[in-house]
Amino acid sequence: MSASRRVYLCLRQRIVEMSMLPGARVVEREIAEEFGTSRTPVHEAVQRLADEGLIEVIPRSGTFVARIPLDQLEEANLVRHALETAVIEKAAERAGPEGAARLRAILDEQEAAIAAKDFRAFHRSDEMFHAALTELSGYPGVWPIILQAKTQMDRYRQLTLPLEGRMAGVLEEHRAVVAAIEARDPAAAVNAMREHLDHVMPVLEITRKLRPEFFTSHLNGRPLR
Repeated sequence: MSASRRVYLCLRQRIVEMSMLPGARVVEREIAEEFGTSRTPVHEAVQRLADEGLIEVIPRSGTFVARIPLDQLEEANLVRHALETAVIEKAAERAGPEGAARLRAILDEQEAAIAAKDFRAFHRSDEMFHAALTELSGYPGVWPIILQAKTQMDRYRQLTLPLEGRMAGVLEEHRAVVAAIEARDPAAAVNAMREHLDHVMPVLEITRKLRPEFFTSHLNGRPLR
């Protein structure tokens, strides 16, 4: 793996997992020192993240972690709805007992993350769950498309996990999806997935009010107040 890709993947994960917070300054020199590389790979990684809307380069001001653009979240949710409901229908038709057991094992990991109050572990197992569904559907290539579409939404979702009952609610929604798959009932699986995804956006307003400085209404990068 090239130095540029290594830095890119690490920074991207930190931004999506909100360990690098929106509005935080990004100093290429410090990143190069951390990774033991020259500034060229870091600059390449930063530019790639800027192209993805995760980093904002402001002339004469500096480089910052981009705020979460509210106007992209609804569009991302629409794309995710379309792709994941199509995927879950196929998964319910094709997944056998081994596939269902694989999903159940991931749910066990989510339950353990809830008990430990480990929000990042929960999010990672959530990603594993949805990725597994695309594999079981027979269309694993759909997952990278979903990932790209929901990048900004993943940052917002990190802020929702600490809300009281949020992780437990997601787990129950996942269990309903798996139950439909085990029953080999595509219609029930689609309904369960729709209900699961429909719960994402309603908590946005709560989260936005708690941390308005993390959001921007448009792509101009200005924080909400």
